[in-house]
Amino acid sequence: MLGNLGGWTAIVILVVVLLLFGATKLPALAKSVGQSAKIFKKEMKNEDETPVTSDEKSADSSTQS
Repeated sequence: MLGNLGGWTAIVILVVVLLLFGATKLPALAKSVGQSAKIFKKEMKNEDETPVTSDEKSADSSTQS
């Protein structure tokens, strides 16, 4: 998706972000985005590790019929 951004396009996007948020708010914005990504990854990992109980298996099979 972002692979076809040119150099000028990236510079224009950075300038627009700087104008919208200001230089003083950018570190806080970057920190909050990083924390959100960390929480999202943690939740996705927890979802993958959650074992499926026999009750959930029977409920899934009954809804597929």
